[in-house]
Amino acid sequence: MKKQIQTVEPIGTEGRSSSAQSARMSGISESCTHCGKHGVSFKRCSVCKKASYCGPECQNANWKRHKKTCAPPPPKLHIDRVFEKVKRAHLAGDWREVLTHEGRMEELLVVQLDSTCQDILAAFAEANKKKVAEIGFSNELLFLVVSLEKRRVEVLGRMQRFRDQGELMCFIGGYLHLAGQREEAKKCLNQARDVGAAHGFFSVECQSCMELGAIAMKEGHHEEGVAMLRNALAAAPLVEDETDNSELHCLKELIDALFKINALAELETLVPRFREVAKAKSRQHGRR
Repeated sequence: MKKQIQTVEPIGTEGRSSSAQSARMSGISESCTHCGKHGVSFKRCSVCKKASYCGPECQNANWKRHKKTCAPPPPKLHIDRVFEKVKRAHLAGDWREVLTHEGRMEELLVVQLDSTCQDILAAFAEANKKKVAEIGFSNELLFLVVSLEKRRVEVLGRMQRFRDQGELMCFIGGYLHLAGQREEAKKCLNQARDVGAAHGFFSVECQSCMELGAIAMKEGHHEEGVAMLRNALAAAPLVEDETDNSELHCLKELIDALFKINALAELETLVPRFREVAKAKSRQHGRR
C-alpha cells in the first residue's frame, strides 16, 4: 500500500501552522527526501510529518526505504509535564534533555510568574552555554545565549533582583565582547555599572569597570582603560563576598595596563599590594 501525500494539519487547538505550511509562508526552502530538490511548496508524509517530497512520484519511489522509519510523532506532552521534565533535567545538569524541549519554551513562558520565567530562561540559557562548551563556539549559539540572557535581565529587573541583574549584564557584555560586538558590549557594561552604582553593589561595579577597562585597552584607549581599571580596583575591596578574588584580578589587570604605558611610579605601590593580597587569598584558601 502506498502512502498518500497530505499537507500537515495545524498542530493542537492554538491554530499554529505545520512545519511545511510555515516554510511556505516564510519562504524557507526545504529539500525533497527522495531526489534532494529544493523548494518551498513541498508536502509532508501524512504519517510521520517529517519526510517532505516535491510530488507523489518521489514519495512513491522513496516508500520502500521510508517505510522502515515512518512512524507517527510521539504525542505532544501537556505543558505542565514539559515544565517538570525541563526542571528535573536542569537540576541534573542534563543540558541535552533540556534542549529537546527548546521548541516549546515560549509555551512554557506564557502566563507564568516572573520567578518561574526566570528559572525557565536560566535553564535554556545554561543548557546552551554547556552546548557551546561541548561542541565549540559559534556566533549563532552565542547570540542565542545573549538573547535568552537579555530576557532574563528584564525579568530580574521586574523582580527587583538588581545584583543578579547587574552580574548577568556583565556576563552578557563579556559574551558580546567575545563575539567582536564591542559597542554593544560597552553599552551593556555601562548599564550594568549604573545598576551597581544605583543599588550599592560593588561586585557589579567592579566587574563592569574591569570589563570596560579591558575593552578600552584593546582598542588602544590606554588612559580610559587605566582609569576604568582604577575604578574597578577602588570597588574591589568593598565586594560583599569575602571569597571573591576581584581585588586580585583587578590588581593584575591594572599592573599589566600600567606596564603598557610605562607608569613606573604607580607600579611601585601596586606590585607589593598584589603580593600581599595573593598571600592573603592563599592563606584563606588553605583554611577552607
